[in-house]
Amino acid sequence: MAESFAVLVGGGSVTVEVDEPPGAGGDWLICAHGAGGNRNDSGVLSLRDTFGARGLSVVRFDFLYKARGSGRPDPMPLLQQTYAAVVDEIRSRFAPRRVFLSGRSMGGRTATMLASAGYACDGVVPIAYPLHPPKQPTKLRVDHLKEIAVPVLCFSGTRDEFCTPELMHAAVDALPGWTQHWLEGADHFLHVLKRSGRTDAQVLAEVGDATLGWIASHA
Repeated sequence: MAESFAVLVGGGSVTVEVDEPPGAGGDWLICAHGAGGNRNDSGVLSLRDTFGARGLSVVRFDFLYKARGSGRPDPMPLLQQTYAAVVDEIRSRFAPRRVFLSGRSMGGRTATMLASAGYACDGVVPIAYPLHPPKQPTKLRVDHLKEIAVPVLCFSGTRDEFCTPELMHAAVDALPGWTQHWLEGADHFLHVLKRSGRTDAQVLAEVGDATLGWIASHA
């Protein structure tokens, strides 16, 4: 069962849930939701189960706009402020050995923005990084990526309309410490077509196994 508590931020509060699987070590993964999601959406819960099954403690939370019942995401500075407040509280309550900033889509982008600004963490794991809006490949979200000083493991689906593979390669291939992991046939929500011969569960297992191996390699 998850441990739940509130964190004050920006004149409001957000709900945080912590899942520590039996036998978990000292590695914690913060899993922020995407723009249209929340801490309990199916994508976030699937990632929680995937990472938890591999012995990682997982933190989920709602950004302020979701806590207020709005569908419009907060400005990026407030998203970062909320994310940092949650991690600061986790460090105060649980004293984790290592903290990895992660999240789906917008949540993962927020993690990269926070890390690029120098926020202390042990690595960043963006999942379905939104390189550009759909059908708008000229609006790239890459300028800050070169400022990230910690290791990065980024998952992108080869069918993700938010991430043109050629543009992603051009943006990150030369960045030291950046590992780009392509999920063959997956879309922005990590779904694969039946004709691909793969299942969504296999894609999630690939994400979990690759993350665990990557974290171990940076021990």
